[in-house]
Order: sequence, then C-alpha cells, then structure tokens
Amino acid sequence: MQPLSARRPRALPRDPAPSKWKYRYQRWMLTPGVRGLLRVGVPIALVGIIAVSWYSHDENRDMVAAKIADAKAAVQQRPEFMISEMDVIGVEEDLAASVANVLPMSFPVSSFELDLENMRKRVEALDGVRSARVRVGDAGKLIVDITQRAPVALWRDGDLLRLIDEEGVFAGFVETRSDRLDLPLIAGDGAQANIAEALALFRDAKPLQARMRGLVRMGERRWDIVLDRDQRILLPAEGAVAALDRVIVLHQARDLLDRDVAVVDMRNADRPTIRVNKEAAGALHRAGQTEADN
Repeated sequence: MQPLSARRPRALPRDPAPSKWKYRYQRWMLTPGVRGLLRVGVPIALVGIIAVSWYSHDENRDMVAAKIADAKAAVQQRPEFMISEMDVIGVEEDLAASVANVLPMSFPVSSFELDLENMRKRVEALDGVRSARVRVGDAGKLIVDITQRAPVALWRDGDLLRLIDEEGVFAGFVETRSDRLDLPLIAGDGAQANIAEALALFRDAKPLQARMRGLVRMGERRWDIVLDRDQRILLPAEGAVAALDRVIVLHQARDLLDRDVAVVDMRNADRPTIRVNKEAAGALHRAGQTEADN
C-alpha cells in the first residue's frame, strides 16, 4: 500500500456548460435580427455584389438600357395612348389657328411625349386667351379648352388698333375701326392701364354717345372726350366723372355742345372755361369792332 503522499490526485469531472464567450456567441446567434441578417441579408448582399460587378461593364449597361427603352416604347406606342388629332374649343376660328401654330405637332403622337403644362403656358401667352386647359380626351384627341378674353374697348396704339379686355390686357388686333364699331375707342399713352375709368366715362356719357368719337389719355394722368365737329371736353385728373356730369347738365339745359363751342375745359372745377371755334371767335371780334365804331 502506497503512502498517501505518493497517490495521484483524482481528476475533476468535466463541466458540460459552455464557456462564457461560447455562451455569448450562442445567444447572439439566437437573436432574431442576427438570424434574419444571415438568412436574408447575406444572400442579398452577395447577389448585389454580383449584380454590381456585372453592371460595371459598359456592354452590359448598354444592353439593359436598350431593353428598358424597348419596353417603354412598347407601352407608350400602344393604340390607346396615341393622339391622332387636336380639338381647340371655346374660341373663334382665327384664335384657334393661332393655337395650332404655337402647338405644332405631327400626328399620331404618344400622349407620354406631350408636356401638357408647357403647352398650356404657351397657349395662355397668346393675345386673346384668358386661361387654357390642355388635356388628353377620348378617342385619341388632344383637347385645348380655352377661355377667351372678351374685348371691351379698342386702343389706338400708334398705327395699331388693339383689342383690350376689362383688365387692360391685349385681346387681339383689328385692321380698321369699322371692324368693331360696337366697342368704344381710347387712345394715348397709358390709356389701357386706366380702362376702368374710361369705361365709367363711356357709361356716364350716354346722352352724348351718338356724337362721341373716343377718349384720349393726356399726359398719362387725365382724359379728353373727343366729339364730332372737332369738339373736346377736357376733364380733370381727379373727379372726371363728376366733371362730365356737369357738362351734360349744361348741355341738356342750354344746348351747350350744339353751339359753336370748340373746347369745354373742366380741369379747374372752380372755373370751367369754354372756348369757341375760330369762326365764332371771328364773328364776335367783328361784332365788337362794329360796336366800337358806333
């Protein structure tokens, strides 16, 4: 029997529990996010790397671009997307022709190739167009629906006769005054910018309407009313309508404008002035001389 000091120590039993780091690794691998990353993310990353590597070659990129273009053209050129004609509604024939000129197109054309917003802006830039709506309609039609400006006066701008609407915006041209005798005539610099006052004067001057030739803007600050027989009514810069009312009352009471009057000057409200024409002035002068001789 061996002494106690010479006996070999007994081996400790093996601990089946994992080490601390192995335990953490196992717990980490059981995390749902990590498991999803390994199951989905890694394959996607591998596919992405392969795709990027393949797409980095010029011939492959060109092939993909060609395929996309062919697919896009196949869809856009389908019969249901083709426009075969344009229909302009809400305007007169002359303005419809102008719309066709600013929207030149070769039919048939795919609706995908049309910039409807840009087309609308180009149509609204035309004289005579207040607003426009451009849309693709049924049966392969491009519909241009226009709200036309309604002219309320003619503005003589040098040698041109311009139609203007109630906002003073150009609405087209006419060749001669006789083309639109139904519209009042204005002239002078800044006349179109004061169309509201001009229309008020025309409405107020109805008793003189048969003799009115038009309104002239003087110095861009006041109006002259031009009548037949070369008569003029000079209105003030402020209170023009009230001054015209005074002239109409005088005319109705004393037939003022039926006399040999050349100018009725109402610019000074406190002292209206009347100037007679040359023949009447000469007759008065001769009558004065006769009385002096007697």
